[in-house]
Amino acid sequence: MHPRRPDGFDGLGYRGGGREEPGPGARPFCGSELGHWVTTPPDIPGSRNLHWGEKTPPYGAGTPLGGAGPNEEPNLGAGGPGAEQLNRFAGFGIGLASLFTENVLAHPCIVLRRQCQVNYHARNYHLTPFTIVNIMYCINKTQGPRALWKGMGSTFIVQGITLGTEGIISEFTPLPRELSHKWNFKQIGGHLLLKGLTHVIAMPFYSASLIETVQSEIIRDNPGILDCVKEGIGRVVGLGVPHSKRLLPLMVLTFPTAVHGVLHYVISSIVQKLVLFVLKRGNSHNLPTESSTSVQSMLDAYFPELIASFAASLCADVMLYPLETVLHRLHIQGTRTIIDNTDLGYEVLPINTQYEGMKDCINTIKREEGMQGFYKGFGAVIVQYTLHVAVLQLTKIIYSTVLQNVS
Repeated sequence: MHPRRPDGFDGLGYRGGGREEPGPGARPFCGSELGHWVTTPPDIPGSRNLHWGEKTPPYGAGTPLGGAGPNEEPNLGAGGPGAEQLNRFAGFGIGLASLFTENVLAHPCIVLRRQCQVNYHARNYHLTPFTIVNIMYCINKTQGPRALWKGMGSTFIVQGITLGTEGIISEFTPLPRELSHKWNFKQIGGHLLLKGLTHVIAMPFYSASLIETVQSEIIRDNPGILDCVKEGIGRVVGLGVPHSKRLLPLMVLTFPTAVHGVLHYVISSIVQKLVLFVLKRGNSHNLPTESSTSVQSMLDAYFPELIASFAASLCADVMLYPLETVLHRLHIQGTRTIIDNTDLGYEVLPINTQYEGMKDCINTIKREEGMQGFYKGFGAVIVQYTLHVAVLQLTKIIYSTVLQNVS
């Protein structure tokens, strides 16, 4: 059987048995152009049709007409690809250092802060960082460093549950997870409703995590990684660890939990937008010049976001600290939790409060402990954000030094 291929087949113009004649006004193919039309197609990002030593160009970075030829080096800009990769890696490292500070390095401050908030027996309110550091030292000396990092795993679980719940609700409901630039009040209401529902669903797991962070290490068994999830589900269905009759039902905790979560999100979002606007406006006046280095430009690109996020978290925590104290006391009531003595650092105390609700808790704290009772353990907040500032400044110095040495 003979193939049906014409004798003059050259791969061009073949349409099932013959060469098509060029139409009127069309330019015929020349022999010198054949090499251009039969070469391999341009590289697609992620493909492997490359010659030895070539790299896949980034998406959208195709070679324009009349650009550099095959033997010419394209203009990669100042610093070259190595500096660009270093910039990206440094930006990732800076963000990772910030997350490490917020969730790991600052965890002892969160533990002491919550213990002071729920300790209505305490005579020392620890409003300054000096007294809180002394208590940290005493607890670390008597119980070991593990006592300051207890419950850290459960806090990550609660964050994961919150993010997962928010994503699932936004997928199956019209509630927007993010606000567009052309927002309206209906979208804002739906977005805040989504945040409130997320905090309400994660509320029992937040209670279990709170117990793990304030429970004294002296009488505490070794908890499992998923104990927070099991205790949260048990709190919903009424099973699991026995509680006293003073335990408040979840319906009583719904309103203060949702209010605290939504207000924290609103305050932090507003402060972050304002700080970012001010920083970018200040940087826009400093137009880049020939003498400006790439180091300063990359610092201006990475650090405004981190500074805005830091200021937003700080303002939200400071403004909502009294409400957080009330919320934690309501969550911990009736759970038979025993905490460390924050006055001495080497004894334990039971939690035997009998608040009837949010209003009764506020009135009782104001009457028996004074207005400063709402700010018990505030020195831990100062220590926490001082550490955060120190880590940001240290990473900035390291980042600038590395880039200057490379350039």
